[in-house]
Amino acid sequence: MSGRQGGKVKPLKAPKKQVKELDEEELAFKQKQKEEQAKLKLMKEKAAKGGPLLTGGIKKSGKK
Repeated sequence: MSGRQGGKVKPLKAPKKQVKELDEEELAFKQKQKEEQAKLKLMKEKAAKGGPLLTGGIKKSGKK
């Protein structure tokens, strides 16, 4: 360490991101990802409530 260096070091500037055009396939893929994220969010909310995730089916009881 040199005696002249002190304080915070300035971060390097990040290069600007280039704007690229999206074709139809990429747009459809991104839309599908958004829908899947929304479904996952709903499932997480249901799980947090403590409610049943799936309805129906056979319920097993204890001793009769």
